[in-house]
Amino acid sequence: MSTTLLLVRHGQTVWHAENRYAGISDIDLTDTGRTQAEALGRWAGAHPVDAIWTSPLSRAVATAEPACRALGLTSQSEPHLRECDFGVVEGRTLAEFEAEDPEWAAAYRSDPVAHSFPGAEDPLAAAARGVRALRDIAAAHSGERVLVVAHNTLLRLVLCTLLSIPVAEYRRVLPRLRNAAISELRMNPDGSAALLSLNVPCEADVP
Repeated sequence: MSTTLLLVRHGQTVWHAENRYAGISDIDLTDTGRTQAEALGRWAGAHPVDAIWTSPLSRAVATAEPACRALGLTSQSEPHLRECDFGVVEGRTLAEFEAEDPEWAAAYRSDPVAHSFPGAEDPLAAAARGVRALRDIAAAHSGERVLVVAHNTLLRLVLCTLLSIPVAEYRRVLPRLRNAAISELRMNPDGSAALLSLNVPCEADVP
């Protein structure tokens, strides 16, 4: 049986509000991020899921907490759902990096996989661990609905991989996942996937 994965990017953080790369840094939610998390909790209360999985980073766990509370569930942590390590740009903006190294920034914009930031995790390796995590979660919850709270870049890399989109195109094809918006993915027993919706605001479907 197929499994429905409801993929969610965590709520807004201070660094994301400033368009800074957070990556593996453990950054708290803003007040707006906490409001987004509460909205996701109301959505979950109206559209129950069978399980909730998160990245181990606190911004993902905190985003899932209202949904856990609404459904009486305890979230499960999956280390392979953590965000990518962005190397030298952790805590910085792309504009700041570009001022320092315009050639590398231009190459990154052209192909963010072949020219990932210095010291960063290989995007293909990140995509592979993220895909493996989602397939493992789907296998553990065959036929069920699962909320998965993770991160913007990791989820975009994973979606491109699962949907046979060239991973180097992830920034163009999927410019961003909105904070606390829902993307519905059907995972099949053979490991294939189908995208049923993308970036749907959770408030839009709450009675």
